[in-house]
Amino acid sequence: MNDTPPVCDYEGSGYRTDFWEGRGREYEDLSERSALRRLLPAGGRRCAHLGAGFGRMTGELSAFDQVIVLDYSRTMLREAQAHLGSGGRYVYVAADIYRLPLAEGSCDAAVMERVIHHMADVPAALRQVRAILAPGASFILEYANKRNLKAILRYALRRQTWNPFDQEPVEFVALNFDFHPAYMARCLAEAGFCTGRRLALSYFRLGLLKERLPLRLLVMLDRLLQPTGQLAPFSPSVFTRNVAVGAHPPAALDGPLFKCVHCGAPLRDEGEAVICPRGHGRWALRDGIYDFKEPLSG
Repeated sequence: MNDTPPVCDYEGSGYRTDFWEGRGREYEDLSERSALRRLLPAGGRRCAHLGAGFGRMTGELSAFDQVIVLDYSRTMLREAQAHLGSGGRYVYVAADIYRLPLAEGSCDAAVMERVIHHMADVPAALRQVRAILAPGASFILEYANKRNLKAILRYALRRQTWNPFDQEPVEFVALNFDFHPAYMARCLAEAGFCTGRRLALSYFRLGLLKERLPLRLLVMLDRLLQPTGQLAPFSPSVFTRNVAVGAHPPAALDGPLFKCVHCGAPLRDEGEAVICPRGHGRWALRDGIYDFKEPLSG
């Protein structure tokens, strides 16, 4: 029985073309790239891009020797593969973030942007992320900020019922959540992370401003305002740089990449499938994508 929380599945969606390409979100894209570059470490062995989607931001991780491009949607992964290529440094994985198949301590960095707002159980998701990271690893997390200026104004004018200052998450559409910065800080600390830098993004995410002001100016102003997030972010989006604290799990960058999602045993790679040596499952490698959404039968 699968007792994990519900997952927002982009399988078969046109997210790339319906939401990003040609949809007037160049400002959001460039401001997010700017923030990610500010927070990423100089480089490393292996970075897990969790909820990578069609690979919009994956190219920013070029300083890492290997990048795990992980998403729940096979459709998104095929688009990422077409964009990034199928050779060498990219490993494509279809998997649920609540049941990550990556070995403990196998990564020295992780990035997750525009993903956790779909998570009904944030603490469970963050525990999974912490488990795959070696001690001292960097985790760049973006989340949708409940305490943003638009929400505060709407609440003051009684145009919305939920309180942006309340620390509990708000689900404004099914599996779409906004989070208070204090709530996210607490969840990160409880999962084993120490939060260092925090950036506030997308203050100018308004159609009228994007239509009237030059893109370069908006991005420049956004970059100037990003450091205000360290004190009190009131922006729609927040980026954080977090460090995995503690000595467990130990670094395992040279060990097997995959583990069994049932028992945690290292998986044996047999070319077209990875196999649990304890007999708990087999998962396919199809067209360059390791598919952990469903085990192979038999």
